[in-house]
Amino acid sequence: MSTGSSRLPESVHPYFEAAPLAALALGISSGFAFAMIGATLTTRLAQYGVDKRAVTAFALTFLAYNLKFLWAPLVDTVRLPLIGRFGQRRSWLWLAGVLVMAAVAFLGFADPGESLFVVALAAIAVGVAGATFDIIIDAYRIELLEPRQLGVGSGMSQYGWRIGAAAAGALALVLAQRYGWGAAYLACTAFALPAMLVGMVMGEPPRHREPAVPRGVLEAMRAYFSPLAEFVRRQGALVVLLFVLIHKIGDTLANLTLRLLFESLGFSNHEIAFYDVGIGFIALLAGIFAGGILYGRLGMKHAVLASLVLMAVSNVSFAALAAVGHSNWGMAAAVGFENFASGIGGVTVVAYLSALCNLRFTATQYALLSALASIAGRLLTGTTAGGLIDTMGYVNFYLLTTLVAFPGVILFWYMICSGLADLSIGSAGTEGESDARRN
Repeated sequence: MSTGSSRLPESVHPYFEAAPLAALALGISSGFAFAMIGATLTTRLAQYGVDKRAVTAFALTFLAYNLKFLWAPLVDTVRLPLIGRFGQRRSWLWLAGVLVMAAVAFLGFADPGESLFVVALAAIAVGVAGATFDIIIDAYRIELLEPRQLGVGSGMSQYGWRIGAAAAGALALVLAQRYGWGAAYLACTAFALPAMLVGMVMGEPPRHREPAVPRGVLEAMRAYFSPLAEFVRRQGALVVLLFVLIHKIGDTLANLTLRLLFESLGFSNHEIAFYDVGIGFIALLAGIFAGGILYGRLGMKHAVLASLVLMAVSNVSFAALAAVGHSNWGMAAAVGFENFASGIGGVTVVAYLSALCNLRFTATQYALLSALASIAGRLLTGTTAGGLIDTMGYVNFYLLTTLVAFPGVILFWYMICSGLADLSIGSAGTEGESDARRN
């Protein structure tokens, strides 16, 4: 520990360890790609006059993030030629980073005014490349962090994710207004570099376990399905998977439609950048800090339950904003509350999902869990959200998102009472670095 960091309170020391700091940089690169096809693309399409149904349909481009478990076993087992000699995790980290940069540049120069089809193809390319980047980033992070660092590392990863998403989103809005969307997206490709640099500095993660190379078709198929089979064999696995599937439906529905609400209420790009990105980011930092305190004092299970309740209730604030109309104070309060709740959830829920993984199948199992966590909300957003908003209005829509969030809260409460929340934990949440090296 350096002299400077030793002067800090003891509770802050874990945040300055190498692995959590690396998780921060990894999160920055993970967040930016998502932002490019999320709020940024939604704003861009809305400004081109694309109708609500078409805009919300672009949420389907996020399906790559929900289907990433299909090719995650390749990231776990396929050794890349040439650069593969630098390690399984590092070589995939560098390849995926380059692919993301190329895809984001392609999306930036695709013109919605000329062809929405080309924009959709470019957005899908960013989704696939970004999802692959996420697969390797998550695996690298989990294998780099020791079990005692999962809470801190998840918090730092969420700090990074929001820094990447917020900074890239704000930079894109400002540069687009001055130099056009092509230049804005091109500049944002630099956000892929932090994760790639982590691979150079930190090397292969110490808890990584090299998989056996499958020989023959049957062995390859067995290796492909082994991560899922191992998880399903755990006691209460189906209940855990159901929780993962439904717990973020309300949150996802609300967040993927916020920019439509802001555009409908007449907020300018600068107002959105200041309140949604700026104020929201500050509130998120406070939420992550509070999440770390909750995680330490309540333990992982009860901290997760508290965060689920807060995230559900936070959607009411957007219903209130929709009822009030164009109000800077209202936007600051709504965005602040939602980001504060999301910050707490980012620490607790991500730590829980990370702890569920088996170190033999880190990339595949976390890809499956993180994909399931938002697939239902994204499908509903892409297929019904625009129509629901047109039919029932923004106020009732956001009240509805609050209601659909509570089944996940109730199910996790049952998991705590029945003991399933403990029984489902995998080796990533129990084995330390020295244990992994011995094995």
